[in-house]
Amino acid sequence: MRILRSLVLFVLVAGLTLSACAPATEIPTEAPVAETVTLKLAVLPIIDTLPMYVAQQEGLFAKHGVNVEFVPVASAPERDQLLAAGQADGAVNETLAVMNFNKETVQMQAVRYALVPTEGHGHFFILASAQSGITTPDGLKGVEIGVSQGTVIEYVTERLLQASGLSKDEIKTIAVPKIPDRMALLASGELKAGVMPDPLASLSMQQGAVNVLDDSAHPEYGFSVISFRKAVIDANPEAIQAFLAAIEEATALVNADPSKYNNLLSEQKLVPEPLIGKFAVPPFPTAGVPTEAEWADALAWAKEKGMLTVDVSYADSVNGSFLP
Repeated sequence: MRILRSLVLFVLVAGLTLSACAPATEIPTEAPVAETVTLKLAVLPIIDTLPMYVAQQEGLFAKHGVNVEFVPVASAPERDQLLAAGQADGAVNETLAVMNFNKETVQMQAVRYALVPTEGHGHFFILASAQSGITTPDGLKGVEIGVSQGTVIEYVTERLLQASGLSKDEIKTIAVPKIPDRMALLASGELKAGVMPDPLASLSMQQGAVNVLDDSAHPEYGFSVISFRKAVIDANPEAIQAFLAAIEEATALVNADPSKYNNLLSEQKLVPEPLIGKFAVPPFPTAGVPTEAEWADALAWAKEKGMLTVDVSYADSVNGSFLP
């Protein structure tokens, strides 16, 4: 009996010892799922934004793992207010707008061209009213041209006229900030000349305005860019890269068959209704950023106008490192 008790005790102790030495069973755990970043884009109803809408419609943002939310705005000042308040992460704008944000500290970076004028597809047009009789740049000497002052429109106007041989003293502009007002005054003849972005320029020409000069021969002046707030870029570099990869694919789709996206032109009011089906969608640029020479020229103009008093750094303001 004593031997039996000893044997039972030995088996129990041995069993406990073995179980203590055995490896613990691992409880499977799910890997944490990274939250998809959402980028908010302040968007004006302009043709420059078409590839963004195409990327959304074709599921390209989702394919590359980024969410994009569009925040419609009615004007450039409203766009810039949202960016300054951190209520939008990025936008289509111009180098002059980026410079204005970065005059004290670096707040914005241009990461890609949005739209660049090409032969046969101008971006900005200097138009003369049908009643003015003006058909050539020489006819604009001393004539007040309606522009939104301190913007890319005034910059392009002066540079195009200078390239056509007009001196600074011969170039006169007048502030007509709202494009609908500019169009109406041009149509009535109260304004002899005014500057319009396409496709509103095409609509004005359909209504009788005369194309005196456009930037199709000078892409270095009239281009637009996609920009993001520097804080957003620093916090979400993979999302910026994914966004631009989607834009690249969308650009290829638009350039291959622009008529396929007439629905977006109408739905997003990128083209006036009378031009749907008639407006020639411009070719969109492939991956690239503004050159240092393009930046320097716009900066020189802004300083000459007193809009800026400092040299805003190209290297800090233009970032091509996320391009596919």
